[in-house]
Amino acid sequence: MKTTALCLVSALALTAGQAAAQDKVLNVYNWSDYIAEDTIAKFEAATGAKVNYDVYDSNETLEAKMLAGNSGYDVVVPTSDFLRRQVGAGVYMELDKSKLPNLANMDAQLMKNAAVYDEGNAHSVVYMWGTTGIGYNVEKVKEALGEDAPLNSWALVLDPANAEKLASCGISMLDAPTEILPIAMNYAGLDPRSTEREDFEKGAETLMAVRPYVRYFHSSQYINDLANGDVCVSIGWSGDVFQAQARAAEAENGVEIKYVIPDEGALQWFDMLAIPKDAPHPDLALEFINFIMDAQITADITNYVWYANANAASMPMVDEEIKSDPGIFPTEAAKERLWGAPVYDSKVDRVVNRLWTKIKTGE
Repeated sequence: MKTTALCLVSALALTAGQAAAQDKVLNVYNWSDYIAEDTIAKFEAATGAKVNYDVYDSNETLEAKMLAGNSGYDVVVPTSDFLRRQVGAGVYMELDKSKLPNLANMDAQLMKNAAVYDEGNAHSVVYMWGTTGIGYNVEKVKEALGEDAPLNSWALVLDPANAEKLASCGISMLDAPTEILPIAMNYAGLDPRSTEREDFEKGAETLMAVRPYVRYFHSSQYINDLANGDVCVSIGWSGDVFQAQARAAEAENGVEIKYVIPDEGALQWFDMLAIPKDAPHPDLALEFINFIMDAQITADITNYVWYANANAASMPMVDEEIKSDPGIFPTEAAKERLWGAPVYDSKVDRVVNRLWTKIKTGE
């Protein structure tokens, strides 16, 4: 009888241990190419947790999963304007800030800027931030357009005369309608934050004029293609272009990539760490977010992905080459020309999506 009881206790203990191990699983859904190589391993070593790490390359993909619910993810990284409407839809839980002591490391002004999308930063913390601008192959653009190429202007891509000359070496654009259409509106002299149908249609006309010269619309492929010289100009995210630059340098393939924030202005965005309301492991999710806000961990991520962060305490550990680069951490003058993304309602979404389908198909 004692032996049977002992076996039963042992079996129960084993089952409890297995259940506890299963509870130490964290499911993270983040953008592609957007974390240091050792971040996840360090978190696993520090906590004993197992991390399932999945990636996506568009806000629309993430939003579809969040609005459908029961995604199974514990931590996700929506961009600020998408976050705002998802918060409005009740997608995310409020953060228990008593479990986030590393919030003290964050830059107060940048967190305030991000709070425009999430009042009081109640549901989110800034992961990384950046701009949407132009990455280009120095040699190939010079060959196509000569010494007078408008390198500091959206005209480099959106003027049909320039785009036609660049078509042979390859133009790409993000598959991101809420970013590309406002850029075209801005270039056309309109307010990039406008939600008027007429302004979107004008932006679409601007894009359709260069559509025959655009090789593809994709939000991650261009990193390697820029690095390898397979495309010569990309409208892309700042850190992605710098990753392409670093990959080209590492490959020693003779490709020189530069990134520019056009003089007409550019989109400034924040990617935010958030926890879905139905997250299966919310406490571990908070532990992960706090871990990411550790000054050294944040610095390691910025040093690897070449995106700006909002962690003031991390800056002494960020490589000088990165923190002194105005393409990553814009100058004060450049900041004055940046715009934030408005939050579109369903009516505006339909207009944007219809126009984007027309632009991508070229019809």
